[in-house]
Amino acid sequence: MASETKFSFNLLPTKTFSFLQDKSTLQLLMKWSMLGRISAQAFSFDQNFYPYNSHDFTLSFFRDPCVLTNLRKMEAGAWVTLDSEGQSWLPGSTEGEVVCVQAEVVPCSKVSMEMFDPLYSSGIITSSGHITKCFHDTHPDYDLLRQMLQEDGSEEYGVMERREFLFLVFKHMTLGGELCQYEDTINPYIDTTRTIYRDLVSVQKNPESKEISVVSTVIKVSALDASGVCYPAREEEDQSFSYLIVDPFRRHVYVFYHCYGVGAFTL
Repeated sequence: MASETKFSFNLLPTKTFSFLQDKSTLQLLMKWSMLGRISAQAFSFDQNFYPYNSHDFTLSFFRDPCVLTNLRKMEAGAWVTLDSEGQSWLPGSTEGEVVCVQAEVVPCSKVSMEMFDPLYSSGIITSSGHITKCFHDTHPDYDLLRQMLQEDGSEEYGVMERREFLFLVFKHMTLGGELCQYEDTINPYIDTTRTIYRDLVSVQKNPESKEISVVSTVIKVSALDASGVCYPAREEEDQSFSYLIVDPFRRHVYVFYHCYGVGAFTL
């Protein structure tokens, strides 16, 4: 049996992501209570990556000295690095050390926004792009879009491919942070989802068929120390998440992260 592959990582500090720089996108993230709590970082790595190796890759990532000193997470409303969460990381110290990881490969095959067409054919979105309102027992201002995203017993729940990374980015943007102000129309969600997806996911064109396909592998990750889950957040919440998006050809990995809470009120 092959031994696990040990990967080493280096921060790519000059890599920028347009969704964290574009003013109109930042204004939407502020409106959705995600600004200042959402981030993307880039690292390079030194070995060949294969999707079946995702768990080894993730464990190497969370134990790498460069990652420990540079990977950002939110703790009590402030950004800290993985190694500064009240730990000394002295040689021989096991306090706060990552003891295991959870790594789930997320399907990522979409190269267009066509997967959102069923939102229109199902009546969740009107022909004018408005989100259809509906009654809810506990939410006074509710709509069919949030019902589709959140209520697994609803008629609308199965209208989309829910496991795809493109859907998950859309869901995260639509549900937002703690003081999210929801949109009345679909376009801000679709446009922001497209921007983030293009920032994170690598594609290639087949020279013969001219078909475009995704080359990235997406891994939903969490890390545990002796006292439980320590990353992306200690409190479990669907809107606290971290994904590793791996480009095996460039040997780059992007970290897409959000910690649920009250976002910043100013740009």
